[in-house]
Amino acid sequence: MGAQQQVADAFTALYGTAPEGIWSAPGRVNLIGEHTDYNDGFVMPFALPHTAVAAASRRTDGIVRLHSADVEGGVTELRPDDLVPGTDRAWTAYPAGVVWALREAGHPVTGADIHLASTVPVGAGLSSSAALEVVVALALNDLYGLGLQRWQLARLCQRAENVYVGAPTGIMDQTASACCEEGHALFLDTRDLSQRQIPFDLAAEGMRLLVVDTRVKHSHSEGEYGKRRAGCEQGAALLGVDALRDVPYAELDAALARIDDEEVRRLVRHVVTEDERVERVVSLLKSGDTRAIGPVLVEGHASLRDDFRISCPELDLAVDSALAAGALGARMTGGGFGGSAIVLAEAADVETITKAVEEAFAAASFTAPRVFEAVPAAGARRLG
Repeated sequence: MGAQQQVADAFTALYGTAPEGIWSAPGRVNLIGEHTDYNDGFVMPFALPHTAVAAASRRTDGIVRLHSADVEGGVTELRPDDLVPGTDRAWTAYPAGVVWALREAGHPVTGADIHLASTVPVGAGLSSSAALEVVVALALNDLYGLGLQRWQLARLCQRAENVYVGAPTGIMDQTASACCEEGHALFLDTRDLSQRQIPFDLAAEGMRLLVVDTRVKHSHSEGEYGKRRAGCEQGAALLGVDALRDVPYAELDAALARIDDEEVRRLVRHVVTEDERVERVVSLLKSGDTRAIGPVLVEGHASLRDDFRISCPELDLAVDSALAAGALGARMTGGGFGGSAIVLAEAADVETITKAVEEAFAAASFTAPRVFEAVPAAGARRLG
């Protein structure tokens, strides 16, 4: 039985009637462009085949009922009129936050029955929360005929996460889940939300991209992410620009010389060089020189490790052991402090690299990592 039918059957068993529709939204891997999105910069994610799936129906009585196949417990019943940001610390904050954001923006959502199931690994830096938000937003958009565009849904989902959940994330994760296309990476300018779909078919060129889930859980709402964001804003203020995206790469050294605070200087250096790395990767992919992005990924990891200081021993070991075993490139991906690394490899080397990473983790007495191939997949869509 497929996931779509399973979710539909579970909905019927829970709520007593068949759902009006079924939707899916994917997690994402960020190829390059980390912690640039809240600095008005460039990012380059692509969607994973791993998805959050929602079966849903409208209600007209001002009640939202939520259930997840992945969390123990029964149906949670909420009243949209009573939703208050910052009061929900459970998984329900993500879908409830979407309902709150839609209603606050003036959209007439009068209630819903929703059942959810997800294959996006939680806490792995692959945007399981954004997938949950986007699938609920798309379902409600369709059910209530709101007519919102994908980028608008992404914006509302970001607001739900920032204000309702209380996690100061940028716009990348929700936009990737809502807007990515199969076989492509999404080159997104987070300032004006302009998008370009860049062909990214590694299999056709004899390569693979692996995800190494270190199984070290991270949480965006905890303080370190917020500290980095505040430091970036401080750097922009010191340099007299609206956002760090406005610091030209060619003038970086001069800009850094104007900042006395060593911590802020490191954050600024990462963001400005990372934006330049995104543009370099786009240029290399467009010119067909895909293997040459490997060293750029390695540069990105060094910057995240040394300047932004958000790596951890497990991520560093995943990157170092993959490179030692012949990978073309590797870096941590996602918000940091755990989660996943990505590894660019020749198809013929995948087995050797996977074994080397697993053996390195075992030798270090780390929890065994989960290694899988990431294939650029479709963004959010209605399934039935």
